[in-house]
Amino acid sequence: MAQDAEAIIERRKLRRKLTVWRGAFLLLIAALIAGFASWSMRGTNFSQPHIAKVRIEGTIFENEELLKRLDKIARDDAVKGVILVLDSPGGTTVGGEAIFEAVRKIAAKKPVVTQVGTLAASAGYMIASASDHIIARQTSIVGSIGVLFQYPDLSKLLDTIGVKVETIKSSPLKAEPNYFSPASDEAKGMISNMIMDSYAWFVDIVEKRRSFTHEQALALANGAVFTGRQALDKKLIDGLGGEEEAVAWLAGKGLSKDLPRLEWKPVNDDTGFSLRDLIIHAGARLIGVPQEADGVLKQIAKERIFLDGLLSVWHVDGTPEAN
Repeated sequence: MAQDAEAIIERRKLRRKLTVWRGAFLLLIAALIAGFASWSMRGTNFSQPHIAKVRIEGTIFENEELLKRLDKIARDDAVKGVILVLDSPGGTTVGGEAIFEAVRKIAAKKPVVTQVGTLAASAGYMIASASDHIIARQTSIVGSIGVLFQYPDLSKLLDTIGVKVETIKSSPLKAEPNYFSPASDEAKGMISNMIMDSYAWFVDIVEKRRSFTHEQALALANGAVFTGRQALDKKLIDGLGGEEEAVAWLAGKGLSKDLPRLEWKPVNDDTGFSLRDLIIHAGARLIGVPQEADGVLKQIAKERIFLDGLLSVWHVDGTPEAN
């Protein structure tokens, strides 16, 4: 019996060792795939003179991978010009600021044109304004210049279910506003001051980048959105069209129309796999999560579920109004 117990213990130890080695092997394979994908994207075509295309789509946040990609484009002598393909309702104000600065770094060295798809609103428009030239479709949605801060007040709900949250804090404005009680006038004033300071900064960007007077910029920075046709009339954009019009503008800056247009994609878009995905797969196996759950885990890791801080974002409010 003692020998059987020892054999069972040894088998368990062996299984644990095998699990660790399998995980390490999967991580090694992931690193090799990521390295090969990175090398393949920067292959022979990318070493030749070309126009770089970069897609900026969806909710804006401080995307480290995108910022690194834009920095590489700024430093790459093979990139002669850049087309930003932009389709975004906005997102965090900090995210818009970071990408704005990265685009300005590129524009200091080579011409940059933004091609707006369906939407370039709020922080999305902030990023578009960093380029030297903005082109949109006639029916694109452009604008929504402004800043907002949203928070829920759950106090009535808590009262209904009989829950009271007690708080002890060092000063009245600490952790205000919070979800559990109505915001005080002082807390609302504090948030309003933050919003208006960031709003003034945003308006200043629009004023400088679009060569407006301060009064002109303020008149357009009321949160309104415009069609591409209206935005052109208000000088928020420079022309109507798509990629061919963007290339024609670059040609006017001395670039050959025959230059290849190469899309600088995130590494995981090139391969269908990413280091993150394989780490998720390996980690899930190590802790016993079934393979069927991988898709859910990857989606959770990929998406930003919540946006923190000040927002520069546009969306349609579907809340019905009382008659």
